[in-house]
Formats: sequence, C-alpha cells, structure tokens
Amino acid sequence: MNIYHLSHIDLDGYGCQYLSNACFNEQHNYKLESYNANYGPEVKARLEEIIVAIKREKFLGNDEEQVILVTDLNLTTKEAKWLEAQVMEVGAKIQLLDHHGSGQKTSELYAWYLLDTNRCATLITYEWLKQHHNFDKEGNFAQIVKAINAIDIWVSDDELFEFGKVGLGMISGAREINRTLFPAEDRALKLSLIEAMKNYVAKENAHIALDNDLHQIKKSFFKQKEDNTKDNLAALYLTQLLSADKQRLTIEYRGKKGLLGYNLGNTSILGNTFLVENPDYDFYMDINWRGNFSLRSNNKLDVSKMAEEVGNGGGHPNASGGKIKEFKDSFVYSEIKFFVQAYIDEKSA
Repeated sequence: MNIYHLSHIDLDGYGCQYLSNACFNEQHNYKLESYNANYGPEVKARLEEIIVAIKREKFLGNDEEQVILVTDLNLTTKEAKWLEAQVMEVGAKIQLLDHHGSGQKTSELYAWYLLDTNRCATLITYEWLKQHHNFDKEGNFAQIVKAINAIDIWVSDDELFEFGKVGLGMISGAREINRTLFPAEDRALKLSLIEAMKNYVAKENAHIALDNDLHQIKKSFFKQKEDNTKDNLAALYLTQLLSADKQRLTIEYRGKKGLLGYNLGNTSILGNTFLVENPDYDFYMDINWRGNFSLRSNNKLDVSKMAEEVGNGGGHPNASGGKIKEFKDSFVYSEIKFFVQAYIDEKSA
C-alpha cells in the first residue's frame, strides 16, 4: 500500500503525521509519503503534487493500492469535488480526518470526509488508525495524544493541558529549517520533537521538565560529531543541506555566483559557514516573505553595492541587506528563485 499523507503545520497536524509514521512505516512497513500545507491555496497545490505522484507510480507499473490521507485540514466543496474526480481518475482512495467546523457543509456531501468538532485531528487520527489498522494495542501513544487534544481544543482543566502548551510552542518555535526549502528535513525535526515530547509525558511536572530540556533536545537533533552551540550546529546542518542541493539554489549577479536561501535567518553564521565550505561561491543571499534580504560575502564581492543596486540597501562589503518592495511570496521555492533572479537581472541590466 502507498499512502500519501497531507497534514497541517501545527502541533496537531504534525501529531497526525507522527502517528501515521509509527503505524504505516514502523508497524506495517507501507510506503508513506508525507506533505504539509497551511490553510488556503497551498492545500490544493499539495494535493496536486500528490495526484502527480500517484500518476507517476501508475506509469511505472505500480499496481499497489494508493491512498490519500488528509488530516487537520478542511476542504471547500469545490476542492472536495475536484479531489474526488482526480482520485477516481487515478484509481486511488481518499480519507479526510478533521475537526474544523468550517468543513461542515463539505463533510455532509462526501462519505470519505470524517468531521468531528469535539476531538482534535490527532485524536481522530489515533482512533481511526486503531480501528482500521490495528494500531497501538498497548496504548503507548495514548498520553501524548491526550496532551495534544487538550491544548488543541483548549481543555484547560485537563491534567496534560500545560504539557500540551509547551509542545505547542515547541513546534511553532522550531524554525531552524525552512519547510519551503527542505520540507522533509523540517518535518523530521518536528516529528523528533514530538517523539521527545512523548518520552516526557509520564514524568513528574512533565511540562516543566520538557520546557527545561527543550534546548538540549533540539541540539541533539542537529549534533553530529562534535558538540557546539545550537546555532552553530544548526548552521552546519543547514550548510550541508544547502551544499548538497546548491545547484537548485544557485543565482547570479553580474557574473558572480551566489546561493539563494528563503526565510532561513541567522544569516551571519549560516551565510559565512556556507561560503567557507563552498569557496566557489561569491555571495550568499537570504530573503524572507516580506522581501527583506540579507547578503554575505567572503571578500569576493562587495555586497554593499549589490544591496544598493538591487534593493536600495547597503551595509558593509561582506555583510549588507535591503528590500525588494515588489517581492511576490510563494510557498514554492522555484517561483521565489525565478522572481528574485529576474529582479536582479532587471536591476543590474
């Protein structure tokens, strides 16, 4: 069985994927492909990716059952109609598990749309997996599910509410890896944090213990051989990702070669680490969703002049920044890169 799991980008959404990974990958050894989306147009875009992936499997002769699982996201009636038609065309199955009341009308029209506003999506997914896939007979995941449910639907008198609150901030604060650039690695970080959360749930004063240890838990994800500060460990980890994928991320400015990051932050450490590890690159650029960008060089390009020309900015020869006022944000990196490169070419023509 091939399963394509699309979920939301908060604790509840990743909680659903934490369970599906434990059930399908570890218990049943099914092929599981995971996707994440925020509300809005990204949901349709990710579903389109999944349909393309299923068509690719069919083209390659894979006759296994193809199942689309959507959790913690509601669909409009228009989106649901489109999805059902696509699923019928490719011969797949679909199951949607959600708790948002805004999906009430759509849920009444489609048998595969399971809506329950009294439980969070993680709890709905947990009980669905138990019923249909014989998951967690020993109840090992029951407490972490209870904690996520308590915070997500705000059961403030639940004994695990404060613990869930720490977990909520833990996931929303896990910004070290940008999911637009590296979705699989970003997801791996967040699922590892939920795994750590699960291991704390039975401790005395679990919410305090987890809160106290969060820094070390994150460090353990990024640590490879030698210990260092979390920022340095994360920068080294990201540099390895950027270096391995630099061909996809490369841009140019006046014959100089650079790398374009998106919303990565920590530019001083990350940019300089990347340039030291990749001496064939002349500059590093990181742009955020507002169009603000930071530039770094290692004595190969005066980025203050580039910042001034491209974004009415400035700074130092090796560290500068500016803003592209006309920047068009996207949840697809290739579109961001295309826009930035075209803008640089126009301004430096």
